Amino acid sequence: MGRWICCLCSRVADSLMLLLVLALSCNPSTAATASTSAPHIKPSYSFGRTFLGLDKCNACIGTSICKKFFKEEIRFDTWLSSHLKLPPSYLLSYLGNYTDDAKSWRLVDITRLTSKYQHDRADKHICTSLLKTKTCSLEHALRSTQRFQKWLRAKRLTPDLVQGLSSPMLRCPSQRLLDRIVRRYAEVPDAGSIYMDHLTDRDKLRLLYTLSVNSHPILLQIFPDVEGWPFPRYLGSCGRFVVSASTRPLRDFYGVAPEVAADLALQLLAILRFMGTNDLNYFFYFTHVDAGTFGVFSNGHLFIRDASTLGIIDKEEGSQLIDGQQEYKDIFSCLTVDCQSAFVSCNSIREKHSLIMVCQELLPKLLKGKFLQPVQEKIDSFLQHCANGLADDQGVDYAIAKLAELLKPLRSCDSRFAYRYPDCKYSDKY
Repeated sequence: MGRWICCLCSRVADSLMLLLVLALSCNPSTAATASTSAPHIKPSYSFGRTFLGLDKCNACIGTSICKKFFKEEIRFDTWLSSHLKLPPSYLLSYLGNYTDDAKSWRLVDITRLTSKYQHDRADKHICTSLLKTKTCSLEHALRSTQRFQKWLRAKRLTPDLVQGLSSPMLRCPSQRLLDRIVRRYAEVPDAGSIYMDHLTDRDKLRLLYTLSVNSHPILLQIFPDVEGWPFPRYLGSCGRFVVSASTRPLRDFYGVAPEVAADLALQLLAILRFMGTNDLNYFFYFTHVDAGTFGVFSNGHLFIRDASTLGIIDKEEGSQLIDGQQEYKDIFSCLTVDCQSAFVSCNSIREKHSLIMVCQELLPKLLKGKFLQPVQEKIDSFLQHCANGLADDQGVDYAIAKLAELLKPLRSCDSRFAYRYPDCKYSDKY
């Protein structure tokens, strides 16, 4: 009898345990409470208006892509990070990841118009020079300037409205170029007109501020990659950051294999040729080049990574600034450069200007010691001839033609060059 009672108690205990397990499996909240492991909490950024520069608007680029930052559809560094922290604020640019569907991600560059130090310095200069205070509302200060009041009254962006701005793009402005800026300005939803009726006061200040500090995002907007221009795709801006498709700087490729170096050098020469002669009759020239000016996409395609030092001369209309207008200076002229800096005359820019700089600064580092003799010796000789061609455009043309002739058979056709593979297997054009 006692043994039967013990057996019955054991069965009852087993049944109660089974019921408990079933109850826990049907009630996730109870199961989570009963579990000894801590619940998974999705990490997130603690974005602040200050980090992005939103507290400075409308002395900023724009806000077209802010939602993606706050929805974590743009993430700094790596989206696989287990602790999503904002990077240091003193950097000029950051590597990030971007998604439209939360499933597939692609690399992007998140870049300031200028360094945070330079931004802070310019902000202080605005307050002290315009309002005689250490801190102020930047928008209030800039709205009171004579230049911006002219912008508010203007129906069309004309050369006198951009006179004296430090951007190389605007040193020799034509009406055709300025119309293109207004018509393709991507920070407003209804662009398309050459007249500024669709721009609010806020939009005008943002556009003026961007043109004054760094014209890079404007160039990406008005000469988009989808139309064949060698710039990374503009994705939008938030505060004082611009987001664009990511490229690795050319400096990362100085140690590559000879066939890759030959391919990149040929692409570089092709870009300079295109920027000098294109269907729109704009002549692009560099005021400065370095190892970060150009970048390479993952498919091997070379692009202009930093357009901030690009000047533009309209070969159809020429510059429409009258004598003396280039020398006009105000607060917008001095946001990133010394106000005493002299502008280069539009008439002094030579056709081979950019080519000579690239032969001096970039191609020797890319091609140095890459090939066997006597090929390397010939390459070095042609580069030296190009670099010294300050007074002889025809000599530069000859040197570059011979250099390209040497380099073309030295590159290869394989999957490393996805931008032209497999087409290069069937045509010499690639």
